[in-house]
Amino acid sequence: MNKISVVGAGHVGATCAQRLAEKELAREIILIDIVEGIPQGKALDQWESAPVEGFDSKIIGTNSYQAATDSEIFIVTAGIARKPGMSRDDLLKTNTDIVQSVSKEIARVAPKSIIIMVSNPLDVMSYVAMQATGFPRERIIGMAGILDTARYRSFIALELDVSIEDIQALVLGGHGDTMVPLVSTTNISGIPLNHFIDQDRIDALIERTRKGGAEIVSHLKTGSAYYAPSAAAVQMAEAIVKDKKRILPCAAYLQGEFGHNGIFLGVPCKLGVSGIQEIVEVDLTESERNELAKSAEAVRSSMKFLSN
Repeated sequence: MNKISVVGAGHVGATCAQRLAEKELAREIILIDIVEGIPQGKALDQWESAPVEGFDSKIIGTNSYQAATDSEIFIVTAGIARKPGMSRDDLLKTNTDIVQSVSKEIARVAPKSIIIMVSNPLDVMSYVAMQATGFPRERIIGMAGILDTARYRSFIALELDVSIEDIQALVLGGHGDTMVPLVSTTNISGIPLNHFIDQDRIDALIERTRKGGAEIVSHLKTGSAYYAPSAAAVQMAEAIVKDKKRILPCAAYLQGEFGHNGIFLGVPCKLGVSGIQEIVEVDLTESERNELAKSAEAVRSSMKFLSN
């Protein structure tokens, strides 16, 4: 691939750029930010690591979208974190304005590109990007399910003292407290999770997963997660670049799948060179269907603020 651009040179965006370069997923990695000097300085620092890490992908920092012309993929991390005293309405309005502006620039310089949305609130911002760009749903993909699933798997590994590699799991739904880890399909080398631990411990793992981001914020005090979110976004980019056709949980715009319509929601997606190539509808238990419906309603509730 010729060019991948990352919008936002904060912790998540800069770490995405570094991971993209180290994996050599494109000839050029463009790091864009509105703050003068920040993307240029971080990109130069990253490029100077190339002789040590052994990659040839050029990393270019800029304040202009012109350098991103004809990028095949954009990873959007731009936006602000919620500050003390800031209401959810304020956060949503501010990030909506930012994502709308970013999305229009993307559509201008790279109308055939694929957008991987990382900015929060993730599900709503993906919708904002789709409306602003006019891109088809296959080319607007939200990064949430991979991150949530990674947290779920990591906590299971700690609980059971087993390898991460042997844990298969899926977390669906909105990116937040209503996410839905699918216990019915969670297994370790094909052995169901409930073979290893009782329901009360499973419930505790689910709760920790739902609060995974907040747990990190409580430790950091003045920041939020970026290593795992960047890894998740780059895994999506890699699946697209290499046309791997991986089935990964991503936020996709639903048109009747799983009984929901008109919202972005985390569901299993087959990712390839054209973006989302298929949404895979899996059988859910009655409890999981109900939980997914609650999660969808939470996303719709957040979307109501867009018209206020």
